Order: sequence, then C-alpha cells, then structure tokens
Amino acid sequence: MRARWWGTGAVVAAAVCGTLIVQGVSGDSGHDGKTAAPVRDRVRSAALDVRGDGTGATLARRDAEPFSMLGVSWEKPSARLAGKVEVRSRAVGSGKWSDWLPLDSDRGAGEQHAARGGTEPAWVGLSDGVEARIDGRTTAKLPAGLRLDMITAGGKSAGGDAEPAAYAVDGPDGTEEPVATDTPTPTSEPTDATTTDPAPPEETTAEPSAGESTTEPPAEPPSASESTGSTGPTGSASPPDSATPSPSLSVPAAPRSTVPRPPITPRSGWQADESLSPEAPTYIDGRIKAVVVHHTASTNDYTCAEAPSIINAVYTYDVTGLGWKDLGYNFVVDKCGTIYEGRKGGADLPVVGAHAYGFNSQTTGIAVLGTYVDAPPPMAAMASVARLAAWKLGQYGVQPDATVTLTTALSGQNLAGRTWEPGEEMTLPAIHGHRDGYNTLCPGDAFYAALGTVRTLAAGPVTGLTLGTVTGTGTVGTTPYTNGPLTVSWSTTTPASLISSFKVLVDGRTAATAAGSATSAKLTLPAGTHKVQVEAVHQSGRTATSGTRTVVADTTAPAFTTKPNLSLRTGTVGTTAVPLTLGWKAADNVSLKETRLTAPLARTYGPTVTSAAQTAKSGVATTWTLRAYDTLGNSASASVPGTPVILQETSATRSGTWTTKSSTAYLGGKSLGSSTKNASLTWTFTGRSVAWVVSRASTSGQADIYVDGTRLTTADLKSSATAYRDALWAKTWPTSAKHTLKIVVRGTAGRPAVTTDGIVYLK
Repeated sequence: MRARWWGTGAVVAAAVCGTLIVQGVSGDSGHDGKTAAPVRDRVRSAALDVRGDGTGATLARRDAEPFSMLGVSWEKPSARLAGKVEVRSRAVGSGKWSDWLPLDSDRGAGEQHAARGGTEPAWVGLSDGVEARIDGRTTAKLPAGLRLDMITAGGKSAGGDAEPAAYAVDGPDGTEEPVATDTPTPTSEPTDATTTDPAPPEETTAEPSAGESTTEPPAEPPSASESTGSTGPTGSASPPDSATPSPSLSVPAAPRSTVPRPPITPRSGWQADESLSPEAPTYIDGRIKAVVVHHTASTNDYTCAEAPSIINAVYTYDVTGLGWKDLGYNFVVDKCGTIYEGRKGGADLPVVGAHAYGFNSQTTGIAVLGTYVDAPPPMAAMASVARLAAWKLGQYGVQPDATVTLTTALSGQNLAGRTWEPGEEMTLPAIHGHRDGYNTLCPGDAFYAALGTVRTLAAGPVTGLTLGTVTGTGTVGTTPYTNGPLTVSWSTTTPASLISSFKVLVDGRTAATAAGSATSAKLTLPAGTHKVQVEAVHQSGRTATSGTRTVVADTTAPAFTTKPNLSLRTGTVGTTAVPLTLGWKAADNVSLKETRLTAPLARTYGPTVTSAAQTAKSGVATTWTLRAYDTLGNSASASVPGTPVILQETSATRSGTWTTKSSTAYLGGKSLGSSTKNASLTWTFTGRSVAWVVSRASTSGQADIYVDGTRLTTADLKSSATAYRDALWAKTWPTSAKHTLKIVVRGTAGRPAVTTDGIVYLK
C-alpha cells in the first residue's frame, strides 16, 4: 500500500477489498442529536475512450462539476478487468492536480443481479477536474462499457449546500452534451446459497458515449414501510436503528442474544436516502454462522465525524453506479469505534449482505473504515467489532472463538490459494477475514493478524487482569496491613465495553462488586489474615481471576506496657523549670510506629524511645498525656499527673552549725552552709520522687544522704565550675508515700563546706 498526498488530503491505494477513500470529506455527520434529512448524492458518468486493440482506455483531462468520489465501472458485472486502473483529480480551491491514484479493479463482493461491474470507489475530496487511464493486459481485452463514475457527496458543490444545477461536460471533441441515464435497479436477489455466478441482466438504458451522463436518485421520498417502518418482526414497535421491511415480506424473528447489544447508529445517522434502494431486503434462510471482517481500503486520515459522509457516498456508488440493491456491508465501524447499520432490513435480523462472495447467505459482514495493512485498527474499533460480532453470533448460539462449517455456494479461491467448488464444506473461524473466503488482501495484513485478539475480545475471558494497588494499608515487611476501609484497584487489557462486572474476592468469597467500567472498589476486611484477588466477568459470562495478595486486618491498638510515669532528675532547678523525666513503654501486636506527647506540649518519639527529659513549673499540677500509634493508625493514650514542690532549706530540721547565705543565685535568694562535721538537715515530705539541690564549687565538700533513716550514698559537691541550684542527687519510688531525707556533713579534709538550697519532691 502506498500513501500519496496532494491538495488537502491523503491518498491511500492498495489491491484490497473495500472502499478507497482518499482525503477528508465534508458534510453533516448527523450526530447533532437532530434528525437530519437524507443525503441525496448524485452519480455523473463519462465514457472512457477505448484503444483500437481493446487493451487500454483513457478519459482525457477535463473540467467537471464538483464531485468527491470516483469509480470506474463496466457493462457486465461478471466481467473482470485485468489491468491497472488509475485516476487523478483536481482539488477545488487550490486547483492542484493529484498524482495518479490506482483503483482496485476486483471488489470481490458483488451483488447478485448487479447492473454493472466496478472498481473500488475512491474518495478524493471536493474536486472539479478529472482524468483517467487504464492499461490492460495484452492477453485480455478490457470489458465493454467502461465509464468513469463521479459522485457528488451530499448534493454539495463548491457553492455550498444547494443542489448542483444540471451541467454538461464536453466530450473528447468538445461538442457532445451529456445524456441522462437511469441505472437499472434489480427487483429480486436470489441468495448465493442456491445460485452460481449469474449472467448480468440486459441493460435497459443507453450507456453514455464520449460525453458525461447524470444518474439521479428517485425524486420521491421513501414510504414509511421502506424507511422507518411501524412494527417490528414480532409486532412491537421497531427499534429506531432498524428500517422495517414491507409487511408482505417473510421476516424472521429477531433472536435474543447471549450478550448485550452494542450501540448501533441507524441508517438515518449517516443520512441514507432510502428512496435510492426501495427493494426489500432479503433474509438468511436459517441462521448466521460466522462474521466476515473487512476493511474498506481507505485512508486512515479521516475524522470520525466524517464517517457518515464516507458511508453515504459508497452507498450511492454501489446502488446508483453499479446497480446494487443496497450497501454491501451489514455494518460499518469507524476508527473511533462507532458502529453504523449498513444494509437495511434490521440490525437485529439476519439480513443477506453483499460482502463475501459465495458465503453471503451464511454470514454477517463488518467493515472497518480505513486501511490496515501495516497496523491494525485502533483498539476502540477492534473492541466494537468484537462486541458487534459477539452480539450477532450470540443470537444464533455461536461462540466467537469457535470454528464453524460453511457450505460454499459458488466456486472460488482464497488468498492462501485454496480453491473450492459449489457445495463443498469449509471449516473457518466464526470470526474470520474476507481473505479466508476470497482472493483478496482484505482486511489487511495487520488487521488479519489481529483477528485472534478480536476473537478473544468477543469471546472472553478478560485478558491482562492485574491486581493493582491496595490503598488504606500500611506495610510491615512485605505484607500489607489494614485497620479499616480498603480500596482495591485493578487493570485489564480488555476494553471496559466488553466487561460486565468485577468482583473483589476475599478468601474466595465475593466481598465487593463493581461495574465493568470500574477500576477499583472499596471494602472492609474482618480481623485476621486474608487473601484478596479480583475476578473479571466478561460479557460472555466467562471469568478471569487475578493473582492474590495477602492483607492482614488488624484493629488492635498499641498497649502501654509501662504506664507513663514522672521522676525528678539531676539538673539546674528553677521555680519555672524543675527537671523531670517522663517515662513509658508502648508495644503493639504488629508494629509500633511512634509515641506522641500531646500535653502539656507536643512531641513525637520513635517506636524504641521509652523516656524523655522534661521540665515543669514548681507548685503547678501538670498532666502529661501520651498516645501510641501502630503502623496501621490504631492508637491508645495514657497520662500521668505530677506537681513538683520546692522545700527551702529553712524548712529542714537542723543539727550542728549552719550559716545563712544570701545571693540572687540561690533559690529564694538564700541558702545554708556548714563546715561542721556531722551537722545535718532533715526534711519530711509525701511524694514519689525527691532531689537534693546544692551549690557547688572546687572547694565544696561531701555529705552522706539518708532516706528514711538509711544511709544510701555519699554525695561529693566538688565541681571545677561553680554551679547554683544544682539537683545533685535524686531518688524515685513506685508510688507516693511519706519519706524523710537527711544530709550529714562529712567534714572532708581541706574542703569541708557544704551549701544547700533545699530539696524538690514530686507529689
């Protein structure tokens, strides 16, 4: 396949099945929510000048009324054109001529009793000049009645939306006027299950000669029974996307499918002029066995809003130009995934199409707009093909990934070289490519290679199901833990449009459900260790299950194995800052994260910290509150109250000689000092912790400390640096009780002096 660019659009050409569309289109897409009027396209024709030996033909470069699509057709539909067909056009506006564009001369899906044979049509965008040439093979003459058909899309011309006026295009000698012709419309269509390749009907009108002719659609609009209908096959109101056939037809009932019906844009969505093809549809006598997938061999450089105009132009070419009864495909899908009803008769009914020569009476045809030789269609398009195929096959109990047996109606050959005669049985996938039943490249190498993906999308189960994050957890080691609601997320490679629902399984049982479009769900686990996984339910009912993840649900709060407690500590004592130690010990059954001090101030401590130095005001009752947190956020709090009290030296019972000293450095501005051996001071208090407060210097001596009559230690007050209000020694008890503290001067040689500021106790 080659891509050529000129004017305002791109050209893509290949020897493939389908419709060749060259560049962007214009026209109302019919997607504005309003009912658009039918588009009345026109086909104008100009005869090609055939060489004397019959092996070549040309149409000289000429002006033409604006057109958008080109095709070359010939007299007998059974004839084959063996040669190269090329056209080129001149773009409206720029006046630039395109390069030569090859047209596929073998469509491979002709209509029974068609009026003419023809090439693929090529969308060239709005053009007002044309030229054509055919180089035939020397061993075979060209078919008779060659002409170039030009379609004016949507009845639009360079002047706007008005119907173009009648016009004349000069013949080769510049004198001939066009001759109006009416292409015969067939009145019946035998199914290809009971016929061989028929002889074409007699032409009933004169073919144009060197000039150009105009073929107009019928002037009258279709009757109600031909366009919208009044009752469906069962007598109920017809669905809006199904043109109900005439009541005189034998219309089969619409079977219920095993899978949901996808959204389908009706023929009115691409503004089909139903008066163009008044003949009633034909229905398959039996059931649909398979879906044949096509591409239209068009450019991929179209906007999806342009798709309706492209479909309508192909419809006009097929019916008005070639005498087909209707568009050949049952359905058309654009690259954005929009599904369009093609051939009329009811999207939910087994309408006989004209898309798979020899197999039309057993299959439904789905064509994707575009060329897919080098790359497959976008996933949106393949997903829609899969949904549509699964729905149609589901009406007849056929699994999309099954193989089916088709009976050949006509002799033929496929791209792989296999040949057959009428009445043979062929085993094919239920979803297969056009090339499997005809010698064509359709639906393109890349799309054909991707049909396995389409079958899996259609049949299920969901692919690529992966369990993603589990939020609302904390990780201990590699194991997620939770203490409350979880959000479980997942992803798939199967588009959401093909998924019915998701289930979150906990220990193999459904704990939460979500729609097929969802990517996460919330749930709360009971306490304990659990296995979490996700199950995806395909629209077919087939299920897929993700891998598992262990999640531990824990709502147990940490415990204070050692309750918060206070004790006095050494350090400088002030009335506003008495040195304290806050102690505790917290633990958790899983993992302790931290302990936070919340009052009287805020501090945070790591999981291994069990104490912290603090200060408190003397004589002020203070409650110290701690809260312990585990990794999951579970927490517990505990507190301890305490009031530090300073007892001045003057409140002690004295023995021996003591001298009062005054200085602002002392607590209360005074202290007592003694150098007399065995001089003592005794304080009585009720509390759970006590500290002795002294002044220190290099000449300070020693004293023995007695608690409740028992000598506990000897304290040495000597210090290289002078210090005041120094809590030199402290003792703490488990509970508060009445105690006595006595200090006795030792009278140390050379430095006997002891100076004290009193004591501090904690009550």
